[in-house]
Amino acid sequence: MTTFVSKIRNAGIALTLFAIVGTGVVAFIFITTAERIVDNERLAIQNMLSTLVPTTQHDNDMFSDTITVLSPSLLGSKKPLTIYRARIDDEPVAAVFEVIAPNGYNGKIKILVAIHYDGIIAGVRIVSHKETPGLGDDIEIDRSDWVMSFDGHSLSNPTKKGWNVRKDGGEFDQFTGATITPRAVVKAVHNSLKYFSDQREEVFQLGSEAASDGK
Repeated sequence: MTTFVSKIRNAGIALTLFAIVGTGVVAFIFITTAERIVDNERLAIQNMLSTLVPTTQHDNDMFSDTITVLSPSLLGSKKPLTIYRARIDDEPVAAVFEVIAPNGYNGKIKILVAIHYDGIIAGVRIVSHKETPGLGDDIEIDRSDWVMSFDGHSLSNPTKKGWNVRKDGGEFDQFTGATITPRAVVKAVHNSLKYFSDQREEVFQLGSEAASDGK
């Protein structure tokens, strides 16, 4: 009987140790994978910044010259987002906004919107998304040039009605079989222009501390 109980106890200990080790391995993989995703996104953003606002157009380090916006509802997030600033001789040139389109077909779409100081869009790029391959992923610059249709536009060009997909009476194309995704991106880009119009001076005057949420 003692031997039987001992075997059960040993088996229980072995199972417990196995569970602990297994949990540790899973946690380690999760942490390292999450860190890798963050690092990859950071690198992607750096590359996008140099494309949206080339180094010939500014003389500062945009990746360091930033402000954090807390709970920026107009930018689609309840969490802090970053604004990257471009300058020449300390004079403002452009701001690149991290923007969230919260209502994509499969969830949130993270976007970079570059806006010149005069309020004209320099460019838009998609940082991350979970949209349907072959349909919604045409928002990616590597998939199509659709995202470039924002270049040169501003808060007043087109009009408020024009800041919609064509299906909703606007000026921006939707995708065949996928309207929700481009609709979400158009709205997010439009909202970033509204934010910039309201907060432009504050965006460039503040240091690296948190900015107004611009609600």
